[in-house]
Amino acid sequence: MKKLDVAVFSEYNVPAYMQQGLLDWINHGILPGSFLTAVLENNLMEAVGRADSTNSMRLKDYAQFLYNGAPADCHGSKEKVAAWARRFETAAA
Repeated sequence: MKKLDVAVFSEYNVPAYMQQGLLDWINHGILPGSFLTAVLENNLMEAVGRADSTNSMRLKDYAQFLYNGAPADCHGSKEKVAAWARRFETAAA
């Protein structure tokens, strides 16, 4: 899989201070904080509850980035997030 870099965000309004967490997740399987984890798991209620004032206004932007700019297997449900993380655990072993 080709590693993503910050240039991938040029088309999306994902806040700059959140981009590295998404890159670490996609490229290295490092689970981000609770807000991004909720976004990745497609848990709207949890994401809204954990969002700061900027991120609460950017949920659509996260959805657009994940749908169009991120690998489909790295998001969408708790199970898909767990499976993505296992890929990196297995590779490191």
